[in-house]
Amino acid sequence: MRLYLRLAWRNIWRQRRRTVIVILSIAMVLALMMWYDGFVAGFEQSIYANAIKVLGGNIQVHANGYQEKADSTPLLPLNDDQAVVEAALAQPQVVAASRRINTGGLATNRKGAFPVSIIGIEPEKELPVSLVAQNVSAGHYLTATDQDMIFIGRGLADAMEIQVGDRITLAGRATHEQMRQRTMTVVGIYDVGLRDIEKRTLYISLAEAQDLYGLTDQSTEVIVSLEKLGQEPAVLSALRSALPGDEIDSWQTNFPEMASAISTKGGVMNVFSVIMMIIVGIGILNLLMMAVYERTREIGLLGAMGLKPRQISLLFILEGTFMGLVGVAAGVVLGLIINSILGRIGFDFSAFSTMTEYTALISGRVYPTLGVNKLLGRALTVAIIAALASFYPAREAAQREPAEALHYV
Repeated sequence: MRLYLRLAWRNIWRQRRRTVIVILSIAMVLALMMWYDGFVAGFEQSIYANAIKVLGGNIQVHANGYQEKADSTPLLPLNDDQAVVEAALAQPQVVAASRRINTGGLATNRKGAFPVSIIGIEPEKELPVSLVAQNVSAGHYLTATDQDMIFIGRGLADAMEIQVGDRITLAGRATHEQMRQRTMTVVGIYDVGLRDIEKRTLYISLAEAQDLYGLTDQSTEVIVSLEKLGQEPAVLSALRSALPGDEIDSWQTNFPEMASAISTKGGVMNVFSVIMMIIVGIGILNLLMMAVYERTREIGLLGAMGLKPRQISLLFILEGTFMGLVGVAAGVVLGLIINSILGRIGFDFSAFSTMTEYTALISGRVYPTLGVNKLLGRALTVAIIAALASFYPAREAAQREPAEALHYV
């Protein structure tokens, strides 16, 4: 086998120019895949990580039975919310964990009644990880001691034609489906560029929510914020072991439309990757077919020396595999260099922040990662396609009759 490997390695460099072209083609395709993977990962961190900060953390913990009634946002208090917070903060990937009360209701004034989600929060604990708290356009953010104060979105403020200092009536479902209402003063208005979310989500302090909805010293959920996307599985596993009586889910479960958008982007790239590699595979096929015709006499000589057709075929398959492996190695190096440079420079997407609702969440520049999260699968795909492209030329070489091949001019 060592002889075949040496012969194959020598043969691919006999036509250096053509071999280098094929290897560069493979390397550029793999580097492009790595760049795209790195760019998408950076894009996800910029947009989807920020969207999670608006919608409610990477992981949410609820009381048992919550998911069955999730559509109606039930007020099911956690048995021991402080224990949940402590268990979450014990995980190294967790940057914040805070309690909430989440219910539905109506915000009303002279302009009408608007259906809203009413969220009672611990303002100081959520401040470092809350995009809402960091985008106050008027007034100020909530404090834990605020009484009869409400923090609303720009979308709702425009719809109700109100400003900071105005008062609105808030009605919401308490425990046992009782309705509670209270007139509150708008203390601040946030603007994250997502008008639909701003119109239907408002905030009050947790203490205010506990008093208003009869949940003294209780909360209905704990939101857990992580350092970055992709760390959810490890933290979910640890929390489910530590909190067997609670329902613990990630944003993929609670916000399926976002998970679907990320999956769709990855699927599109997978299709394009296969198409690009098929094109490169055709290049390898063409190169090896030319080698078969150029080396007809050599193939006849190998046959005359006693090499069997399968051994001649193996030689050409090894040549195609070597080109694939060298191309993969060059592509990995090229991809890492490109992503390392772009990861420091970044892409300025601020000009596109108004294109769609979610692009409003882009905070200035997008910084690609190294793009190694799918590298093993990409590299194997490239190497396999390169090897498969050599099968037909190998079969053609194996079928040459030694006597005829030796007389070929």
